This record gives sequence, structure tokens and C-alpha cells, in this order.
Amino acid sequence: MATSTKPSGDRRFDSAAHAQLIQGAKTAVSADRAWLYLEAAHVVGQLHFKPHLQTHAQMFRLALRTRDWSEAVGQVMRLALVPLGHLSGRLPLGNPGRSTVSAFEPLPVRPELAELIARARSH
Repeated sequence: MATSTKPSGDRRFDSAAHAQLIQGAKTAVSADRAWLYLEAAHVVGQLHFKPHLQTHAQMFRLALRTRDWSEAVGQVMRLALVPLGHLSGRLPLGNPGRSTVSAFEPLPVRPELAELIARARSH
């Protein structure tokens, strides 16, 4: 079920912030930094089908690039779950979208993700 978690903000979609976070992941100097940007992009875009799917596709690509096979398998599963989550309205808000956390559990937004989101929204 979609329930709001702070400090991710409201449910409005900020396409510019999402695009900036995706771009930050693409240009990050390390895989760890790229994951942070993608997790923040997931929080920003998860209530909207296309950005949600796009973020998981980018996560899948990063997992392949870094040869993180368990993450890649987890992202394939999440790519399959995105349509179901949107159709059912069961989206675990605040969840960073990685395979290291349950795909069904709402979570508070971690401070480092909230900071990236705030910076992306202020540009």
C-alpha cells in the first residue's frame, strides 16, 4: 500500500529532479555513488510508472556492469513487479529499490538519499 514516508516529500513527481539523479548515477565516479543516486531516483519516481521502471532498468544495467549477479537477478524480479505494484497500488514508499531490501517493505528515506533528493530538487 502506498503510504507517505518523510523526508521524501509529497507525492508530486519532480521529473527534473529524477532526471538529475539518473544523470548523477551515470556520471558517478564509483559504483557505490551511482547506487546512491539510483536509490534516490527510485524514491523520487516510484509512484509514477515510467520513471519507476526506468530507475529499475538503470539499476539492472549497473548490476550487470559491476557483475553483481545477485543484484541483477533482484532487479529482474523488481522490473517484473513494477507493473503489478502500480496496478494494485501497493508501492512501499521510501524503499530504495535495491535487492538487499524487501521489495514490499516501506522504509524511512535514509538521510544520504534525502540529501541527494533535496539537492536535485533545488536545482
